[in-house]
Amino acid sequence: MNGFDNRSGREVSRRRMLLTGGALGAFGAIAAASPAAARSLWTWSPSASVAGTGAGIDPEWVWDEEADPVIAAVLDRGEVARVNELLRQWTRNDQPLPDGLPSDLREFMEHARRLPAWADRTMLDRGAQFSKTKGIYVGALYGLGSGLMSTAIPRESRAVYYSKGGADMKDRIAKTAKLGYDIGDLDAYQPQGSMIVTTVKTRMVHAAVRHLLPQSPDWTRTSGGQTIPISQADVLVTWHSLATFVMRKLKEWNVRVGTADADAYLHVWQVSAAMLGVNDEYIPATWDAANAQSKQVLDPILAHTREGEALAEVLLDIVAEIDAGLTRPLISAFSRYTLGDRVGDMIGLSREPILKPVIAAAWPLLVAFREGLIGLPGIPAIAWTLEEALRRFVLLFLAEARPIAIDLPDTNRPS
Repeated sequence: MNGFDNRSGREVSRRRMLLTGGALGAFGAIAAASPAAARSLWTWSPSASVAGTGAGIDPEWVWDEEADPVIAAVLDRGEVARVNELLRQWTRNDQPLPDGLPSDLREFMEHARRLPAWADRTMLDRGAQFSKTKGIYVGALYGLGSGLMSTAIPRESRAVYYSKGGADMKDRIAKTAKLGYDIGDLDAYQPQGSMIVTTVKTRMVHAAVRHLLPQSPDWTRTSGGQTIPISQADVLVTWHSLATFVMRKLKEWNVRVGTADADAYLHVWQVSAAMLGVNDEYIPATWDAANAQSKQVLDPILAHTREGEALAEVLLDIVAEIDAGLTRPLISAFSRYTLGDRVGDMIGLSREPILKPVIAAAWPLLVAFREGLIGLPGIPAIAWTLEEALRRFVLLFLAEARPIAIDLPDTNRPS
């Protein structure tokens, strides 16, 4: 038996707990240093997870005890450049790992690329088909909903901004978009697909950032007392800003989503969470469980940061590339309509007092028409303009992700 068995039975490392000064002490430091970054104590029950049981340890104090020591060793041995060169050859789920990888990294990756035992291939295929069928909604929500919401997540914004990717934020956003593209691809978890590759590489990048960011004075100064970034709680926050937020908005928009399709879409994200290293006891088993967890870990921590506002501006600059900025006000108004004024203000979205109410009236009509609930007459022209802008954005946003290589960072953002 190797050191990477028992995906759901991992325990909190004593070394990690010592580094953070213990759960209670560190939580107090976070609350004192940055009240907006604090959240309520963990009360979500592991009985609501895909595992159905668990120790109930707050994921705030759990990281990735499989990936972290391996990637730290790769960094400390100065092997990042060689590993990145080799891993650029690994692009399909069914490909063998490249020859020449360090033995400890190869052992970890061979384990990490295996789907969890509870993964259901039929449901994965149905979930991918659902993402394609509802592509205009899902793609827009990933990019202009979840993508912009992420800039109102203080820890995520600062981890991105002060890591190596923060020096080229457009490239960093494109790499994030690759996850959205791959998870929605019809072949996502098929042998010819790329989602396994993307999740394993992303998991390794998270481990590298956990090793590097504590060495950054800028990150340490703004981290609100957190000494090790990207805990499993942080990964869950991001997960909910994608999966749970998208399903919630689809229901609010009255998009037709059958129970089987909703369950399949959830399953795609459940498997993806496991592939990103989240312990089974933290992965919600149902949408009700996901919504309950989201209310605890995501909703209370949304806040403005200087770093988040800068990231939001870069994302909107990508939108401007569609047509030299002509539809940027339209996209900003749609994002405010989707995220709400509270989050819109947090990330510095323009208010668009004329366009926002127009979109609020037109978008539900367009959705109703697309879902076969009403006829064509009565759809205002602005709705078609918005739909075309969203379609072009989705194509640009996701197409740019295809050729992107997810590389391990070897340093933080230059000062």
